[in-house]
Amino acid sequence: MKVATLIARILLGLVFFVFGLNPFLHFIPAILPPDLGGQFLNLLFQSHYVLFIGAVQVAGGVLLLTNRYVPLALTLLGPVIVNILLYHLLLSHAGAGLATVVTILWGFLFYRYRQNFSGLFVQKATEEPEKN
Repeated sequence: MKVATLIARILLGLVFFVFGLNPFLHFIPAILPPDLGGQFLNLLFQSHYVLFIGAVQVAGGVLLLTNRYVPLALTLLGPVIVNILLYHLLLSHAGAGLATVVTILWGFLFYRYRQNFSGLFVQKATEEPEKN
């Protein structure tokens, strides 16, 4: 299982590192679909919002590739993946296959690192005692 975790971590890290660098370096040509999805992407590009998303993707990808702060990387990339999935489900179905693979890799890694997230799934949180 350690080998599968290593492969999933590296693949997910590479995907987000490469695609996260693209808004800065423009090495993958942007072909906007003619539908509502293209209008949405055009808005992200024109507002430079895509640079922030790219920075989060690069940060998450680097953390996964270096095997440092993996739970933090998964936490950063989770909302990005949700937005990617929603884009492909609701606005433009092209590319949904890669989004599904990325989601599966993220889910597998989340499961493998679930002990790091156990504090999030408590019904009642305890407060820190006040220091006098």
